[in-house]
Amino acid sequence: MHSEVVASRSADQRDSPRESRNGNSPQLDAVSLAIIQQLQEDGRRPYAAIGKAVGLSEAAVRQRVQKLLDQGVMQIVAVTDPLTVGFRRQAMVGINVEGDVESIADALTAMSEVEYVVMTAGSFDILAEIVCEDDDHLLDVINKRIRALPGVRSTESFVYLKLKKQTYMWGTR
Repeated sequence: MHSEVVASRSADQRDSPRESRNGNSPQLDAVSLAIIQQLQEDGRRPYAAIGKAVGLSEAAVRQRVQKLLDQGVMQIVAVTDPLTVGFRRQAMVGINVEGDVESIADALTAMSEVEYVVMTAGSFDILAEIVCEDDDHLLDVINKRIRALPGVRSTESFVYLKLKKQTYMWGTR
């Protein structure tokens, strides 16, 4: 399917770099985007198969993938269901901050239980996803570690009852 998308693009589109939103992000051309899409579908897809789909050699795909990894554009990881590997409690925690939001976000990213941190506009300054072994572990993380951070004004926890969908297939733009 993706080989058709890449093949239907003109050579100019395929070779032109992608515009960056903030000037700090690496610029991605259509071929790099197609490689990312291939890997989003199957992170274990062989480089030879990706090369065939995007019109590059296996070696060229390997080099591009390594560059994308080195630049932090993507990661290739095993995504697990936390329940099956011993983590029985997940929660999203909304955090309101007094003062510097980035320093709190940085402190949260250093906590091993915190899997996701985003600074937001709206009811909360920060949303953090936490994965814990059990309720006692979650209470400890929220009460003794997150609420103890200087500048944390309040927290609100949203405990997950059941995970219905978790995907990383949003594609590329």
